Amino acid sequence: MSSIIDSFYDYLHKEKKYSQLTCNAYFKDVVDFELYYRLTFDSDHFIKTSYGEIRSWIVVLVDSGLSNASVNRKLASLKAFYKFSMRCKLIDVSPFLKHKVLKTSKKIQIPFSEKELDAVLSVEIGVDDFEIIRNKLILDLLYTTGIRRAELISLKQNDVDCSLGVVKVLGKRNKERLVPVLPVVIAQVKKYEVLRGELSEVKNGEYFFLSRKGLKLSESFVYRLINSYFSTASEKVKTSPHVLRHTFATHLLNNGADLNSVKELLGHASLASTQIYTHSSLLQLKKVYKEAHPRNK
Repeated sequence: MSSIIDSFYDYLHKEKKYSQLTCNAYFKDVVDFELYYRLTFDSDHFIKTSYGEIRSWIVVLVDSGLSNASVNRKLASLKAFYKFSMRCKLIDVSPFLKHKVLKTSKKIQIPFSEKELDAVLSVEIGVDDFEIIRNKLILDLLYTTGIRRAELISLKQNDVDCSLGVVKVLGKRNKERLVPVLPVVIAQVKKYEVLRGELSEVKNGEYFFLSRKGLKLSESFVYRLINSYFSTASEKVKTSPHVLRHTFATHLLNNGADLNSVKELLGHASLASTQIYTHSSLLQLKKVYKEAHPRNK
């Protein structure tokens, strides 16, 4: 395996502070191109590739059935690699100098309605079952804070402060932020903590959310949890944790929250990332516009 690719991985992980999943994805994309280059051009010097050779890879990727969005993601990895190679003085100019991303159709992600959320979250729990209480808390926390799935399962014991009513979230690139938690959810937190303290065996005790065996939860578990709860309450095809995050932002905007505040709550680095949620609020904006503009009276 090329040492420069290994160095690139270390750079992403240690200097850029990218998550393990992101580092692995970038690494795999670059390795895939190196393999393609070696087999197609019978050469190991892929570091000296030209944009024409990269374009030939693009054609292969598109012909294989990959969406333009997926191809763009792979090319973004490769572009970052050659930028890193320039930094290491291995090349003078990036082959991506004149590259333009492939056009993609914008998919509108439809959030859950308030009615759908009520159907899932308003169910009163009258039992002291650890898993039921934990699962309900996960749903409420995702919807009322907008935190990411990875952020949720990485919460540590001391990240949840019931006295202040906040959670400390470690977001992308190790950026911390404080997110307020509603009193009704804090009450659930306290109930969960009591049951959590009664677990007979705890192996990953530093984490806030645990399995009944005391282990840290997996991202796939949270994904399956969301699907199982919303499959009966919603007819939407996609019912992922990210849809709950999307719903959080949309409902805040629909009820008068300003974009900058939502940006801070979501932990976005730029306002442009938050603006993708504004399309879902268009109907609400039209309603406010019609009610407020003098010309419509």
